[in-house]
Amino acid sequence: MDTRTPLADEGSTPTPQATDLAPDTGAPFTRALTLRFGAGFFAFGLLWIVGLQIVAAVLLPQRLLDIGVESPEALLGTISAVTAVVSLVSNLLFGNLSDRSRGRFGRRAPWILVGGLVGGVSLTLIGVLTSPALIMVAYCVSMVGLNMMLAPAVAVLADRVPMRVRGTMSAFYGGGLAAGAPLGSLVGAAFITGALPGFVLGGALMAGSAVVALAVWPRERSAVDLPPAAGGFRELLRSFRPPRNAPDFYLAFAGRLFMLVSYQMIMAYQLYIVRDHVGQTTAESAKTIATMSVILLVVSLVGSVAAGPVSDLIGRRKLPVVVSSLLFAVGIAMPWIWPTPTGMFLFAAIAGFGYGVYTSVDQALNVDVLPDEEQAGKDLGILNLSTTAGQTVGPLVTSALVVSTGGYGLVFPVAIVAALLGAFFITRIKSVK
Repeated sequence: MDTRTPLADEGSTPTPQATDLAPDTGAPFTRALTLRFGAGFFAFGLLWIVGLQIVAAVLLPQRLLDIGVESPEALLGTISAVTAVVSLVSNLLFGNLSDRSRGRFGRRAPWILVGGLVGGVSLTLIGVLTSPALIMVAYCVSMVGLNMMLAPAVAVLADRVPMRVRGTMSAFYGGGLAAGAPLGSLVGAAFITGALPGFVLGGALMAGSAVVALAVWPRERSAVDLPPAAGGFRELLRSFRPPRNAPDFYLAFAGRLFMLVSYQMIMAYQLYIVRDHVGQTTAESAKTIATMSVILLVVSLVGSVAAGPVSDLIGRRKLPVVVSSLLFAVGIAMPWIWPTPTGMFLFAAIAGFGYGVYTSVDQALNVDVLPDEEQAGKDLGILNLSTTAGQTVGPLVTSALVVSTGGYGLVFPVAIVAALLGAFFITRIKSVK
């Protein structure tokens, strides 16, 4: 973090509290800065998640069907497992490398830009490949690019945004994610019978997310004058060491892990759930997913936009996260009890609102429990491993349950338990209200 702090002009208003100052400059964090960072975080989250969800939620599962894969559910689980390992390593690696970068364009910006371009190009390639092995390779490369972009971008929240408005910034980012995930599914459903343009659009949006964010955010300061990172291979290896004596850090990790497991158990298989659990044809499934996506878009956006500022206002992070996890668990129960399109719509409404609140506040909570903000990229990379692990484990659990039982009957109660475990771990955090 750049410790060069500009002096206040004589005769200026009283020095703001530290929580009102930009961490990277020491200057007041003005309303204009709030709007620029907020708009950048919203656009960034919206664009990359729409691009990814177009492919991951709809077009990739359909692609496996189109190329004649015998057991697409099992292969989807395998792809998730392989890409998870890649994502786990790359998120931690690029978060740490961005911490140690000392270029004239800053620590984070170069990684964000290159990562977006790599992720977008490789995501597009999936649409022209016919070999399951090559599809897996392309998806792995896409996840490398995505995590090369995400780890430094999330660290911007710790580097450049004061604690007082982190909940609001997290709400902008979470609002983009919450609105973008169902919107991606909705757009993906529109391309389900003509997939290649959908893959191209998905890749373009992922690449565009990096470009737009860097264009909207104020330009990052040069990192050339920062103290050099400790050199040597041994020091580089030591820099990857997880934080010690930080129990709240690991409780936040566990809370997010179980929530993401729950989320991905349902969302990664929504096409198959609607088709096989509810019993609809492919054409009917596309319509149901489209309706769910509209519901999710509205309620997630409302939940995320409202929750962040409310969290800043009341000075609490844990309560919104716990309540949102409980709402998500209730939503999952709806299609379990009523395996009908109505049950899926109720899931979209209740769980979607809960997840919108969750994405809005959880990122701010994670930044607040960081033991050392000088190592924000690396430590947030470790915390983001919980997201990647959850996105991987969730589909694997669903795949294992479906293969072993021949249906989705156990998927819903297991997902409910995972969401409740996530809420439990968050309640144990002591350093954050």
